[in-house]
Amino acid sequence: MNKPTMISGRVWVLRDSDGRPLDDIDTDMIYHNAHLAITDLREMGQYAFGNLEGWQDFPSRVGTGDILIAGGNFGSGSSRQQAVDCFVSLGVSLLIAESFGAIYRRNAINSGFPIIACPGILHESKGQLVSGETVEVDLETGEIRKGEEAVARARPFSEVQMGIYQAGDLFSYARSHEV
Repeated sequence: MNKPTMISGRVWVLRDSDGRPLDDIDTDMIYHNAHLAITDLREMGQYAFGNLEGWQDFPSRVGTGDILIAGGNFGSGSSRQQAVDCFVSLGVSLLIAESFGAIYRRNAINSGFPIIACPGILHESKGQLVSGETVEVDLETGEIRKGEEAVARARPFSEVQMGIYQAGDLFSYARSHEV
């Protein structure tokens, strides 16, 4: 598989109604436990952010290839894989956050879904990011650009994260490294 290491897309910046970055979005806000019986990936997207105040209509507004930007501790809480899969279902191309909950981070990486940590992206970034703008993210260097301007530098993918992403998921990566 040869997935792109440069991702460009329209951004959705998770902020509250007063414009403040949303931190500590847990897996129940991302994908409510009322929908855990749904196992068809194609159906999961419609429930993304169904329990996040002000973002319940996100599934009807997001487009394939869009990029989601969140504050700190995104995906804290349970080990709910659906909280990753709902974004895959919607065609989100990349998730950037100031930091991720440990289990969420591991689930996303293991499933080959591209996430990248960028401390300060919403709280400290120059050239404040606004929903609807287009950014370009280099997964190898971590550089985030808005037009010609570099607005932030995220932690680039590690060699293993890149390998899993390129392989499609952890199982495919492991099979390609069997001896």
